[in-house]
Parts: sequence; C-alpha cells; structure tokens
Amino acid sequence: MNTYKQIEAAILSASNILITAHKSADGDSVGSSLGLLHFIEKLGKKAMICHPDKAPDFLDFLDLSPITVMDQEPEKVAEAFMESDLIFCLDYNSTDRVGKEMQSLLEASTCPKIMIDHHLDPQDFSSITVSETSASSTAELIAELIGQSGNSALLDEKIGTPLYLGILTDTGSFRFNSVKPRTHEVLAKLLAAGVKHHLIHELLNDTNTVSRLRLQGFAMSQKMEILDENAVAIISLTKEELEKYDYKKGDTDSLANLALSIKGIKAAIVLSERDGIIKISFRSKGKENPVNELAAVHFDGGGHANAAGGMSELSMPETLDKMKSLVAEYFPTN
Repeated sequence: MNTYKQIEAAILSASNILITAHKSADGDSVGSSLGLLHFIEKLGKKAMICHPDKAPDFLDFLDLSPITVMDQEPEKVAEAFMESDLIFCLDYNSTDRVGKEMQSLLEASTCPKIMIDHHLDPQDFSSITVSETSASSTAELIAELIGQSGNSALLDEKIGTPLYLGILTDTGSFRFNSVKPRTHEVLAKLLAAGVKHHLIHELLNDTNTVSRLRLQGFAMSQKMEILDENAVAIISLTKEELEKYDYKKGDTDSLANLALSIKGIKAAIVLSERDGIIKISFRSKGKENPVNELAAVHFDGGGHANAAGGMSELSMPETLDKMKSLVAEYFPTN
C-alpha cells in the first residue's frame, strides 16, 4: 500500500478529523487546507479546519467559513484538538510553526498525525509523513494525494480551486524553480476538473485597495535601499509607517517580489515591524543565491532556497545593521 492509500485508509477509519496549518496563514496553507477538507467530505467523512490566525484579506474571495481561528475562538479550537482522532499537519514540519498556543494542543494530542509538507528538515512527530521538498507547494501534494489514492474522479471545481490558488501563490505565479513538469500536469488536471484559473488570477490580483497601493509606492520610492555591491535590495517599514497607510495583513506580501524584479538584483529583503517584532521576508534568484540558511541561522526562520521568512526582536535600526553585515557575508561583492 502506497503512502497516499494509507492516508485514505486513515481518513476512512477516523471519526473526528482535524486539519491544521502554520501560523501566518498564506495562500498555500489556506488552499491546501480547504482542498483537503472538500476531498475528505467527498469521501463521505467530516473534518474541521483550525488555523492559528486569520487568513490575509486578499484571500477573502474564497469561502473561508470552514476555518476556525485560534486567535478568535481558542476554546472551540482546544475542544477540537481534544475530540480529534486524526490530525493533518499541512505546510509545516515542526510543531513550533503553529504558534505557542496551538503547539501545546498539538503536542498534547496522542492521536495519529499526518504531515504533508514540502519544506526542508522535517521534525519527527507524525505517524504518516509526506515530506516532498521537490514539490512546488503543499497544495500540489494534496492533489497528488487525491490522484495517487485512486480518487481522481472525485476532483471537482470546489476541491480544485483552493489547490490551484495554493500552487499559484507558493510558486510566485509559477516563476520559481520549484515548478516542475509534474506541477503543470497537476494544474492541467485541476483545469480539466472545472477550475476557472482566469477568475482566480483576477480575484487575487485585481483587488488592490488605495491604501495598499500607496503603501507599496511609499515603500518602493522612499524605503528601498539598494546595496549595489551585493546586488541586494532592502525595504524596511516601521510600525508607524504601516499604520500611516492603514496596513492590513497581506499588504506587504508583494514587495519582496517587486524589489526582486529590478534588473541585476540577486535578492530582496523586506522588514516590517508588526506585533512587537520585526517580520522578515526573503526572496532571491537562482540556486547560487539561497536565502533559507540566512533566515534559519540568524533570524529564527527558514523556508525554501529562494523564498524564506524570519523575525527579529531587535529594534529596526539594530535589525537593519545586522542584516547589512550579513548581506556582505552571504552575497559577496559582484
């Protein structure tokens, strides 16, 4: 029995299935969770999604009502963990990625856990593990689960739409080198199942607010610093600057890719001061310019070679000084 058939068997034998994903929800964590939920429902079983925090506003075009948020309903989430007899761990491979509050519930649960993830260095906490670092996204792996468990006939628009979204967002609209031939094969199956890809692109990309565009314009024109010798762009935004432009979650998500689009730039780094810490987004081009080690070793983060995240508890000036000294080390002079 292949691993995906084992997962199907675990679903069919469970009574209370819980789907979890990492803190700081994104398109892949949300898309893979919803896609899996609708697949489980097609198998005739019930499941519940519990996420640590709310999905960013740009995903509001999806039906997010099946997602219970720890930040908003902690008692309901705690009850779900207590009652669950099978827990899916999507798009993360270490228990601390779900945040302290949910981590304690996850680690206290003794029921079987299934990890489906595509990040490096998985922690050993699950009963069944699908850890495919070559996959473009966790959403792609959920599509693989459906197909390789022999359930391709169940794939429909409701399942496929969030999966398409997850692949789209985690590949930078299919630009990252994580996109492989099999990624496009999966996408073809989603389109054949009725997914309206043009509408997803429109709903995802053509919903800017005036404040978001003004924030992005301010960031690019006033706050972007180009380290020419290292071919690195750095954008820093303080709490006060974000508040001035009525910041909403997700408003800065495209800044790193915008900076990375500058001709000759090898890497882009965005620092934003939120929730009492400096959150950091790293993007880079090419295998020769990885950013995941920089994020993991120095900023309590990690991710993929060309797309990673981290954080700093230092002040913004201190974080900037630290970052610039490390840039000189990780991205030597051209």
